[in-house]
Amino acid sequence: MNNALRSAMTVLPAGLTLLAGLTLLPAAPATAAHRGPIELEVIGDGAHNVNVLVTWKRDGHPVTDAVVAKLAATSADGRTFGPVPLRSSSEGQNLYTSPVPLPNGTWRVTVTATKPAKARATAKVRAKDIVTAAPATAPATAPATAAATTAATTAATTAATRPRAADATPAAGDAGAGSTPFKIGIIAVAVMGALAAWLVLARRSRLYARR
Repeated sequence: MNNALRSAMTVLPAGLTLLAGLTLLPAAPATAAHRGPIELEVIGDGAHNVNVLVTWKRDGHPVTDAVVAKLAATSADGRTFGPVPLRSSSEGQNLYTSPVPLPNGTWRVTVTATKPAKARATAKVRAKDIVTAAPATAPATAPATAAATTAATTAATTAATRPRAADATPAAGDAGAGSTPFKIGIIAVAVMGALAAWLVLARRSRLYARR
């Protein structure tokens, strides 16, 4: 019994050590993959900044370690720029930018890294001002709308005025037609009165003649 217990106590530590070793084996290649050469990719942003992407050359994974690199450039007309140290960008763990904007022109940009590994990359970058398009102005529809409204109002007023004038004309005719019988009646009364007076006078004349 004691011999079996002693054997078990001897084998157990060895088994635990072997298990721990097997557990650490998969991590070894990954750790080794992130120790080696790095790759730099230099890209212009279309304006005055230069972006530099830093990745591990073996597997293309982003370099999350601190990167020490400088940027220098020479323009097509002979101007020089830098060297200036790159700084980490908030837009990505492995993205670095120049703190100083690149002047207008076409530049041959060279980035040199010294940490976590030495690397060098060169690219042609064009720096230029970005012209913002002016906002489109709305067409001047207010005068046209006002003119259309005025025309509509004038047409409505004309249409409303014409029937009234037409209505007024028959009214005037009716007034004339009504006054004509009245005049005829007065004339008839006058004629009848004159005729009655003449008859009275004629009778009186006859009576005086008989006497």
